[in-house]
Parts: sequence; structure tokens; C-alpha cells
Amino acid sequence: MAAAEQSRTAAEIATQPGCWRRAAAESGSAGALPRPGERVAVTGCGTSWFMAQSYAALREAAGQGETDAFAASEFPAGRAYDRVVAITRSGTTSEVLGLLAHLRGRVPTTALTADPATPVTETADHTAVLDWADEESVVQTRFATTALALLRAGLERHGAPPAGVKPVGQAAVDAELAVVQPLPPAALDAEQWTFLGRGWTYGLALEAALKMREAAGAWTEAYPAMEYRHGPIAIARPGRVVWLLGSLPEGLSGDIAQVGGALLADSDCPGTGERALDPMADLIRAQRLAVALAEASGADPDRPRNLTRSVVLG
Repeated sequence: MAAAEQSRTAAEIATQPGCWRRAAAESGSAGALPRPGERVAVTGCGTSWFMAQSYAALREAAGQGETDAFAASEFPAGRAYDRVVAITRSGTTSEVLGLLAHLRGRVPTTALTADPATPVTETADHTAVLDWADEESVVQTRFATTALALLRAGLERHGAPPAGVKPVGQAAVDAELAVVQPLPPAALDAEQWTFLGRGWTYGLALEAALKMREAAGAWTEAYPAMEYRHGPIAIARPGRVVWLLGSLPEGLSGDIAQVGGALLADSDCPGTGERALDPMADLIRAQRLAVALAEASGADPDRPRNLTRSVVLG
């Protein structure tokens, strides 16, 4: 019997290591990325908003300036910023375009997009086009992480990464492992998944849960890791997984085990034990899990229910 054809989403997921390396190489020429000391807001919708949250936390942890992240529809337009960065794969998302138009002439704006022939290139003051990381799949994977890799590399050009955060080049090495290593059996067999993160990895946890909902229609949730014991742990039980991206809070492992949940918190490379995966690389494993679960249920990860590539409001 012939092997099943690989989905477009799975193929795009596998290209992320190369995309991140290219993003790092091009970060020096990317127009108008935030400079140290600027007060910055980062915005987007859906996946892009979660990448904005991760970058905002990283930038503040690196000591490069106050950085906020907002969904474009919830942006506090009355606040003063030195720069606003918008992430939009399609370049057509209504809320992002509306916000950029409102800010035009008031504050410098920079957009990261995958398509140079879309309205965002005319609405933002500066545009960084990552068309080589664009996707055919409705579900975002490589563009989102590549945009974050570009922003991470931009931070590295002004200083060392925050303590405990790897350079993008090392993250790309980890990504090469994440695209091929076996998925955790407990995650494949679970009935429910909760993703946790701390600091910059909380945005990644939100994104991991979103991928599972989008591609697989799965029951997933996401929380700051230290908040998990403040209510969400109530649903933990055998057959349900808690997947931590990043560092493990003290005592959490025992609390989850006591109620019968399965904790996936050790992203050490299987068989080596040498180092933990960069959390952005660990997100790749969650993306792959979402595709695997979708295919196992007979769903098409390239064409998820109720979703379109861009939300354009009439």
C-alpha cells in the first residue's frame, strides 16, 4: 500500500529550521525593527498576537525597553509609543489595517508580512517582507515562528539574549531535532491537552493550544505555568496531558502526578540527554502533534473547519 501523501501543513512545518536561519541572517537589513530604549507595542491577531506576546516578554527581559503586546482589536490607541510593530501574514487582516491607518502620522509603524502585494505595505511606514516563509496552509506555522525568529535576532544584534534564552542559531539546531524526533506517546494518546509557559514562552503555549484547536479540533487550553494550580488543575486526570514549554516551576510536577495527569516538561533530545530544546523548537513538536491528531481523526489539517487564511471584515 502506498504511503499517505504528506499534508502541505506538515511539509511547511519541516522547513522551519532553514527559515529561522534565513531570518537571523536578514535581521540586520530588516527595516525599522525596534531599537534599544524605544517604548514599543507589538500587535497582531490570532497566532500573530501570540508571537507578539512572546517577543514583548523577550525584549523586556533583554533590557531593551518597555514593550507591550495587544490584539489589534484591543489596542489602546491613546497610549504613547515610539514604535508599533504589527505582525500579519496575509497583510489583509481588517483589524490590523484599521489600527495602522489610525496610527499613521502619529507613531512610526513597522509591519512583518508574507505578501508584498497586500494593503499593509501601503498602510505601515516600514515593512519587512518574509515572502520566503509564506504558507499555502490556512493554519500558520512557519511564518509565525520565522517572524519571531527575525525579532529575536534583532534583539541579539543589540546585545546577548536574556539569561536562559538561546541565540536563534542554536534554536534552529534544536528545530532540526524537533521536526524528526518521535512525538511523545502520552501526547498522541491523550484526550485533552493543556499547554503552559512562563515569561516569553507563555505566548508559545497559547499558540500551541491554538494549533491543536485549529488543525485537530482538539480540547486544549493554555495558561501561565504558575497559574495552573489556581483552578485549571481541576480537570487534570489520567489520559490528560500538561505540556510545559520552558522551565518547570518547583513542585508542579508532583502536584500534577498526585491528581493523575501526565506532565511533558522534559524536552531533552531523546536518547542524548544533552540539552533541552529551545521552547520555540518545542512548539514545532506541538504543531506536528496537531497535524498527527487531525490526520488520525480523518480531518484535513490544510483545510480546517470554519477557518480562512485571513479575516477580512465587510
